[in-house]
Amino acid sequence: MTRPDFDEIIDRLGTNCSKWDDMQAGYGVSAEDGGLAMWVADMDFRPPASVQRAVEATAAHGIYGYPGANQPYLDAIRWWMAHRHGWQIETGWILTCAGLVNGVAMALQACSAPGDGIIVMSPVYHAFARTIRAAGRELVELPLAQRDGQYRMDWANWENLLSGREKMLILCSPHNPGGRVWSEAELREVADFCKARDLVLVSDDIHCDLVLPGSPRHRMIDVACPDIRDRLIMLTAATKTFNIAGAHLGNAIIPDPALRGRFKSVLVANGISPSLFGLDMIAAAYTPEGAEWVDRLVEYLDDNRRLFDQGVNAIPGVTSMPLQATYLSWVDFSGTGMAPAEFTARVERTARIAANHGASFGKGGENFLRFNIATPRARVIEAVGRLQEAFADLQ
Repeated sequence: MTRPDFDEIIDRLGTNCSKWDDMQAGYGVSAEDGGLAMWVADMDFRPPASVQRAVEATAAHGIYGYPGANQPYLDAIRWWMAHRHGWQIETGWILTCAGLVNGVAMALQACSAPGDGIIVMSPVYHAFARTIRAAGRELVELPLAQRDGQYRMDWANWENLLSGREKMLILCSPHNPGGRVWSEAELREVADFCKARDLVLVSDDIHCDLVLPGSPRHRMIDVACPDIRDRLIMLTAATKTFNIAGAHLGNAIIPDPALRGRFKSVLVANGISPSLFGLDMIAAAYTPEGAEWVDRLVEYLDDNRRLFDQGVNAIPGVTSMPLQATYLSWVDFSGTGMAPAEFTARVERTARIAANHGASFGKGGENFLRFNIATPRARVIEAVGRLQEAFADLQ
């Protein structure tokens, strides 16, 4: 495989790209004036060449009808999970949804009713709360504790926050935005909690392939705790790993046949079916060539993380949470003594960087911003310089 050029600057403006084309409307930061997009969680890198070849081959055929037999896609998922995660799954366990947010929505419909409580550990991926509320369910936020600079589960303080109306827990594993890889002991605690309270467990493992060198190994909770299969919905996708989010495909992998039947009924009722191009892209990504590309990617991301952390941690009162997985740096500005409106204005107006507002991730996120470092290193270096200049009066 030719070594991927992650340093290449690719102009995404005018390509119907949310990350760059919608930055002005969302943050008042203009790419045309040199603004940097570090918000939407996709990468500014091309996927493996195997994916591009698959897209070109499908396009060259010239007829884009309904896809039928998708065995290469299913076989690729099984191969990837076995070889990269030691997770042996059966073809019949795999159901295809239109991305993982759609997977969460389908799980809510299949396993809860309006008014039921849905648990998340906050701060956490903002789409969970949006989807839960839109479905008429009650959002139950269990605030994560910070110890040794990282998030920890806080079971002792969570019991008093529960009403008994809860029906589901949504786990983000690895955690977004904190970048934690949960230990096997922590996954065991989650499993036991769900069993004790008769909760369906939805585990969103979309970042499972993006564990940085030197970090603990990510464990699928189905591998660590197979005794919870009767209540487990695993959500996985190739889209984050290979920067193909536009494919809008994800997998609900459900070992229990009764639970899988409930989920499948909701998929059918909502008319969910996969796209032709997406199936071919994922089958081409989950290959040895794709695996080698991911190995190169996480090395590059780790160097970006090191540069970004060194730069932002040099600003008095600013601290980036140690990143074990994902390409999303979670930066705490509370030590500056500034209100969120002030430090956010400095980042957006002075540094001209669009980063996700921490409050959108729920309780505990108010003093943070989330920065996407999956971009060519020159941009990371530029971002660090701008941030240091925007807070230069604190030096």
